[in-house]
Amino acid sequence: MNDFLLYLRYISVSFKAQMQYKVSFWLQILGQFLGTIIEFFGIWALFTRFNSIGSWSLSEVALFYGMINISFACANALGRGFDSFSKIIKNGDFDRLLLRPRTTVLQLLGIEFTLKRIGRFSQGILVMGWSLSTLHIPFTIQKLWLLSTSFIGGVALFMGIVIIQATLTFWTIESLEIMNIFTYGGVETAQYPLSIYGKWFQRFFTFLVPFACVSYFPLLAVLEKEGAFLVPLLFCYVSPIAGILFLIVALKLWKLGERYYCSTGS
Repeated sequence: MNDFLLYLRYISVSFKAQMQYKVSFWLQILGQFLGTIIEFFGIWALFTRFNSIGSWSLSEVALFYGMINISFACANALGRGFDSFSKIIKNGDFDRLLLRPRTTVLQLLGIEFTLKRIGRFSQGILVMGWSLSTLHIPFTIQKLWLLSTSFIGGVALFMGIVIIQATLTFWTIESLEIMNIFTYGGVETAQYPLSIYGKWFQRFFTFLVPFACVSYFPLLAVLEKEGAFLVPLLFCYVSPIAGILFLIVALKLWKLGERYYCSTGS
């Protein structure tokens, strides 16, 4: 069995396990959905008071909000094994993963596909759909390319951050909560256009942790506002690649961390 088919088998097992308690499952999805709805109401309340943020309207900000939330929801669902990696290290369960004839990355990805993230994903889709319809953005090939690459780049970026957080556990044992600055904090940051922040903040989230590349720049082109912010149109089309490059670097760091792993001896 190749890696892809094995991963599908992992997902199938995870689905069956989570569906054992259907009421709990649907309540968790509803909780995720309502929780994120309340978050967006906070943004809506801000715009009802101030009408706009700089040159940005509520419907434009909603596009950023929707895109970053669906990307985060997917990455969060895929990366549950890395997110809980500190428990695996402390329990000595990582030794078992190393003994199996598959990569540890594949095995950790297959630990759990968290279905309850459908709540956040659905809410993000609804908000983004409302934004696109309100702004009358046509679904041309160019727009679909920008939206799809932004989504893929965002998922890759969040996965890279979670993998780096897990990699640090090889040295710290406990998962470093400071990394939540780049996961949940990244979601909060990228929900708004990057141009509203200070210059140093913009540079940090463009060149170090490239949220701007996976969300801000491609969506500028979707909104046809790249000219107002002096961004080359071609760059908007290729900038989401930064998320994939970030993931590749994170996987390289993971391989380095594995070399320094010391068994618990239990």
